[in-house]
Amino acid sequence: MPTVSNTPLLEITGLTKRYAGVTALEDVDLSVDAGEIHVLIGENGAGKSTLVKCLAGIERPDAGTMALAGVPHRPLTAADALRAGIQVVHQELALLPALTVAENLFLQRMPGRLGLVDRKAMRRRAGVLLDQVGLDVSPDTPVERLGIAQMQLIEIAKALSAECRLLVMDEPTATLTPRETATLFAQLHRLTDNGVAVIYISHHLEEIFEIGDRLTVLRNGRNVHTGPVAALTPADLVRKMVGRDLNAEYPPVTARPTGDELLRVTDLRVTDDAPPVSLSVRAGEVVGVAGLVGSGRTETMRAIFGADRATGGTVEIRGRTVRIAHPRDAVRHGISFLTEDRKAQGLVLDLPIAANISLASVDRVSRLGLLRRAAENASARELSDRLHVRSTGPQQTVRALSGGNQQKVVLARWLAADTDLLIVDEPTRGIDVGARYEIHQLLINLAESGKGVLVVSSDLPELLGICDRIVVFSKGQIAGEVDRPDFDAEQLLNLAYSGYLKNGISA
Repeated sequence: MPTVSNTPLLEITGLTKRYAGVTALEDVDLSVDAGEIHVLIGENGAGKSTLVKCLAGIERPDAGTMALAGVPHRPLTAADALRAGIQVVHQELALLPALTVAENLFLQRMPGRLGLVDRKAMRRRAGVLLDQVGLDVSPDTPVERLGIAQMQLIEIAKALSAECRLLVMDEPTATLTPRETATLFAQLHRLTDNGVAVIYISHHLEEIFEIGDRLTVLRNGRNVHTGPVAALTPADLVRKMVGRDLNAEYPPVTARPTGDELLRVTDLRVTDDAPPVSLSVRAGEVVGVAGLVGSGRTETMRAIFGADRATGGTVEIRGRTVRIAHPRDAVRHGISFLTEDRKAQGLVLDLPIAANISLASVDRVSRLGLLRRAAENASARELSDRLHVRSTGPQQTVRALSGGNQQKVVLARWLAADTDLLIVDEPTRGIDVGARYEIHQLLINLAESGKGVLVVSSDLPELLGICDRIVVFSKGQIAGEVDRPDFDAEQLLNLAYSGYLKNGISA
């Protein structure tokens, strides 16, 4: 880690921010040196995102000071922060779906020639940035055609393309594969070697110990620890984050009998030219779905749920062939789906928590066609307590919640619907280590109660930790299936890359 100056690049002192009586940050100090990767960690709602918003000019603190290289930093807008050399990759994506990849990368600084946009130069520069983050898509592809993980890589490429003194990354690897994560880390080290400072926010403990120089732990809006990453063990870090011991990263999984087949998918095609996919889930099973970004995992789950129209194949529920043309058909047949993109597809941000939770089960809190508000609030309160959603109450708008708490609200909706089969796509994306454990325990408990659970995840340790069986996608088709007694991370990765290696793409 190079030392550029005795003065920290970033110095935050006594930062405080309150929202309608709720204290998000209280007297927080933070310093980050040039050339340092400083990890910012804490449970959901601990204040991490609020601190970043103050730094990026999105929110204004109520008290405290910020300085960049000794110069006061008082951004009134996000543009002020950009001019000061601060680039932020937010947890929630901010791309324009109708524009191309290249247009999104250079939206605020498109290369010009003779007063016109030089599209040839823009595509060429975009190609270089996409190579840097390991994303194999055309610069001319509209962003709306991409998956959430591909969009995440574009956000990262956009930040890397700009000149900056301080780069803030909020959960950048939440949907990335190990290879994509390694590519990102190499880029970050190139930046820090040139004196750029990085604030890195992550709930993945292994990443923190791999890439972090120092770390700061926030808990309930306060700074509870700052020091070298190497001075802590994972257990120390978890204890500082949650204020208690977690005996293991994942709940224990014991062998249990499975029941009848809940779901059987046969020769499902997500497009006319896509390979057919067949899979099944039994009552009492947690089945993992692994694969690289773009391998067809999410597209298949969306087709099963009716969010996208399948072009072929059959779906059977408890041995009976059903037609699922719309998500309401899926819910009627006992299938629920927690989407990977909670903000764009999973929530109505300006509605309260209670309304979001009851969206898929309004009949349970209604009588004679009229909504019973007290019953809706009671249900939301019970589920919020069960999932430890941090809020002011069931009538708080979802937009005001942290990303992790928003994810819990989506999960609460499908718990309220009480379906037999739950499909969850990246269920712990952006979730802190304590809440991850709780959600993993909940999924296991659902299986133990006789329900079926399909878990799509880019986090291979997560699948190894909680699943009874893992199905691996590669290039649009299922490359293999492994039962828990035979779980092996290397074998699963080889299966994930197998379809690409056959076509001459090096892993």
